[in-house]
Amino acid sequence: MSKRIEDLEIYKLSETFADGIWDLVTTWDYFAKDTVGKQIVRSADSIGANIAEGFGRFHYKENKNFCYFSRGSIIETKGWLRRAVKRKLITEEQFTELIKQLESLHYKLNLYIKLIGKLPDSPI
Repeated sequence: MSKRIEDLEIYKLSETFADGIWDLVTTWDYFAKDTVGKQIVRSADSIGANIAEGFGRFHYKENKNFCYFSRGSIIETKGWLRRAVKRKLITEEQFTELIKQLESLHYKLNLYIKLIGKLPDSPI
């Protein structure tokens, strides 16, 4: 396993995704930011935050548990994206691209979970 959280591909991808959500939401009007915006930013930030917290835990089981929380945040973020497109805060094209990114994150997170504790020098 990686020695630093910054070296984990899944963590870097989650940060990039969350930063993109932030950049998108900051363009919305006050009401949209204060309602859907805050929720979607929190759920997107939570993906990487839980990966990081699990990474810092001593036991593999704890690491996996935090990754399961991260997986829940991915699903939550998908739900907020559905609300955002339905309320015309994002376009169908933005929605499709963001969902595609989340599905890739979801897949890679599942791979990471499977490898926790199995490969001592895994670059994931």
